[in-house]
Amino acid sequence: MRLLFIVLITVFFVGCDSKKDDRLVISCNSWIGYSPFYYAKEQGWLDRLNIKLINVVSLGESMSLYDVGKSDAFTGTQYEYSVMKRKDKNLEPVMLLDRSYGGDMIFSNKSIEEIQNSDSKIDAYLEMGSVNSLLLKYFLEEYHVDKSRINYINKDQAIIENLKSAKFKSKTVLIVTYSPYDIRLKRNGFHEIACTKNGLTLVVVDALYTSKNMYETHKDKFIELKKAIDNAIEVMHKDPKKYYETVKPYLKGYTYDDFLLSLNEVKWINKDLSKELKQKLDSIEFPTEAIVK
Repeated sequence: MRLLFIVLITVFFVGCDSKKDDRLVISCNSWIGYSPFYYAKEQGWLDRLNIKLINVVSLGESMSLYDVGKSDAFTGTQYEYSVMKRKDKNLEPVMLLDRSYGGDMIFSNKSIEEIQNSDSKIDAYLEMGSVNSLLLKYFLEEYHVDKSRINYINKDQAIIENLKSAKFKSKTVLIVTYSPYDIRLKRNGFHEIACTKNGLTLVVVDALYTSKNMYETHKDKFIELKKAIDNAIEVMHKDPKKYYETVKPYLKGYTYDDFLLSLNEVKWINKDLSKELKQKLDSIEFPTEAIVK
């Protein structure tokens, strides 16, 4: 009897360790383009696949968790991919999600003309070390604003969204942000002066990244995850109200009308990659060979 008890206990703990070893951890921040992961989580689809989703407040934090080994895969733009690729040569995009179509934007308390016709210093709030830096770089170049005027202020979006325009009457402020954090900034008196749909030529794509070894180890899991994400996006299109009610806890401050507007700020590329976009991705050395179909 005692021997049987020992065997059962051993099997139990081995089984627990095995389940833990098989678990896939993904870090992901609250951006409309990543919301399908949260829908899949709330539906229990990720639990069935033994996938844990870590919700973070910024692109940089998501990448950092991967960097220190706290997550096995992370969501981000091509910028975060390029940064992490320098450290992890085996990193590759394995799932395409969306293309920003106005979802990444520049806010200010001044007009573009006022900014261009002044020599004053500019306080620029952004997540440095993320695609925010790339957006600001493009903006300064395309609107001929001298970068020596910029006072870079590194904050995550959860802090940036609480800034109030009324407190900066004597200053010029630029804010680099993205959905859903733009909603509160509008309510706080700032206005959009450029975005990835109007005023910026930068192409921004979102994807899921992991190492080649991790992908091979969990290949079947990634394939099933792709199906889950595709199903979530399909629900989004067919029943946006149901989808919104499910992911609302992750879209802080978003009303249903805000959510519907934000859907116009992304183009989903989870199933179709146009020839034009493929060429643009090739031009920035963004590989698509390992993308799960």
